[in-house]
Amino acid sequence: MRNGRRLWLARAAAGGAAAALGMARVRAALAADAVKQGVARVRGEVRIDGRMAKPALEVRPGDTVVTGRDAELVAVIGRDAFLVRSDSRIEFSRGPGERIVGALRVVTGALLSVFAPGEKKQIRTHSAAIGIRGTGIYVEIENVRTYVCTCYGEAELVPVDDPRQVEVVRTTHHDQPRYVYPKGMPRMIEKAPVINHTDAELIMLESLVGRTVPFDPSRY
Repeated sequence: MRNGRRLWLARAAAGGAAAALGMARVRAALAADAVKQGVARVRGEVRIDGRMAKPALEVRPGDTVVTGRDAELVAVIGRDAFLVRSDSRIEFSRGPGERIVGALRVVTGALLSVFAPGEKKQIRTHSAAIGIRGTGIYVEIENVRTYVCTCYGEAELVPVDDPRQVEVVRTTHHDQPRYVYPKGMPRMIEKAPVINHTDAELIMLESLVGRTVPFDPSRY
């Protein structure tokens, strides 16, 4: 009898957890529906899966964004917002929902992103695998190394060529920028300065998805 009750309780707990996860995804979908999706701003030559980008054009998980010289793209996918710099190639992979980005690959160029709380995601480059959750983050490819600034939130920085040298970064305002190197370097992760992105850009991106930055802009 006791074993039967334990089994029933375990099944009930599992069912409750699944229901809670399902409701969380429903709430995320409803929140995404309230946010204007797709291209918010475009400058210069930008292609989304080969199509010329224009305002309001939808960007979906699974798409590849390529920007030309002096070009720039600002876009919203689900509850996440992105600013793609010039000369970039960004590959968006699907997550568990139609409008959820599960992972991104920064092949060339630079990307500033703000992500909704809750969903785990990963950003990959040639030298780094970056695990994030509800983070503001800037990633730029610099020759052989990757520049990563966790603007706020938490990120797990893993050198692709030596995952043992992982570093977890927790910041509130650009506190711990890092360079992540490929093999052949004595140290795979090194401290870096804050470069090439601004608080104003983060504020703009968060506003597109109905949020505010988690720091007081007047203090900086």
